[in-house]
Amino acid sequence: MNDAVASHRRDLPLLSGGVPQERADAARNRMKVLAAAERLFDTLGVAAVSMDDVAAAAGVGKGTLYRRFGDKSGLAAALLDERESELQTAILSGPPPLGPGAPPADRLAAFAAAYLAYVDAHLDLVTLSQTASAGARLRTGSHRLWQHHCAILLTAAGVPDPQIRADTLLAALTAEQVRHWRRDENRSLPDLTAAVVAISRRLATV
Repeated sequence: MNDAVASHRRDLPLLSGGVPQERADAARNRMKVLAAAERLFDTLGVAAVSMDDVAAAAGVGKGTLYRRFGDKSGLAAALLDERESELQTAILSGPPPLGPGAPPADRLAAFAAAYLAYVDAHLDLVTLSQTASAGARLRTGSHRLWQHHCAILLTAAGVPDPQIRADTLLAALTAEQVRHWRRDENRSLPDLTAAVVAISRRLATV
């Protein structure tokens, strides 16, 4: 296995995995807000819920909510953090082919399938976090993580332009694109997964 794969765990940027050095009252408020937001989003849909709704349901002041999360996209990102951390853990230390120990092309295909499943499972929240402003998707820490992971695998596969190929794969898996496939074209998740896996394997081929 080449050096790019051997150093994968060391080189991959980590998601935050939580909020360090948080006061007890701030931690309680954060958990109340996230629980209220998740409940409202699940019940009413992401688009129908306002920040004021979340503040009222959580029993916190609107100023507290806005200072902590900024806007609804920040709230969505906080809710997604735990799910993203689970995927990161699987990439770094889970069983192959998603985790270490499989050829680069197999790992890339496994990531494409797992990432598509993650986006599909949390489609409205991921859409909100990616489209809150122009280029929002590219500025998130999670995007940097996924892009770097794909680029490392493509480098290990020996293909040219690994960074561009990594960007190409992730561009095909944006929440807006997945929403179009799933809700406008009514494509099934198994069919999409098979197509995305095939594309990822082509990207990993010289």
